[in-house]
Amino acid sequence: MDFGKQLKEGLITQNPVLVQLLGMCSTLAITTTVSNGIGMGLSVTAILICSNVVISLLRKVIPSQVRIAAYIVVIAGFVTIVDLLLQAFAQDIAESLGVFIPLIVVNCIILARAESFASKNKILPAAVDGLCQGIGYTLVLVVMSAIRELVGTGAIGATQFFPAEYSVMMLTLPVGGFLTLGFLIALMQWAQNKAGKGGK
Repeated sequence: MDFGKQLKEGLITQNPVLVQLLGMCSTLAITTTVSNGIGMGLSVTAILICSNVVISLLRKVIPSQVRIAAYIVVIAGFVTIVDLLLQAFAQDIAESLGVFIPLIVVNCIILARAESFASKNKILPAAVDGLCQGIGYTLVLVVMSAIRELVGTGAIGATQFFPAEYSVMMLTLPVGGFLTLGFLIALMQWAQNKAGKGGK
């Protein structure tokens, strides 16, 4: 197990959002505020780690014919736990994220990591993979949220950085999510291409 390599994959070379283009629905929908981004990112990270561990534990027991259904049952159990914890201890975030917390059950990132990594590796590497992919996902959500909230409203949370009349309200709308995500994907592709040419 190479933690550095897995972390690099989660953050850069196999980033779930900017490289693999997974989890687009929640990424575009909830990145209007930084608190939403952090809440969703941490929720997905916790579910990724827990589901990867359980699927890795059961990888030799689950018949291949029903593996996807079994993965969804495992993921749904952890999503329910996270949803109930948010409702109990972070009601504002639970209300703000709304239906997107239960929809984590069908988030492609979690199912993809279960199928491609957790089902083929031991417990510790599977847990580290969940953590690294979750960090990469959370980082993108926070960056997108910060750009959209700051440029769209002039503030992040309760802190006003510049007058609201100078803000670009369009970034708080759905089109702002597409524009911001497109910019970040283009930036990642440019950086990877430049690094590849530098390596050669």
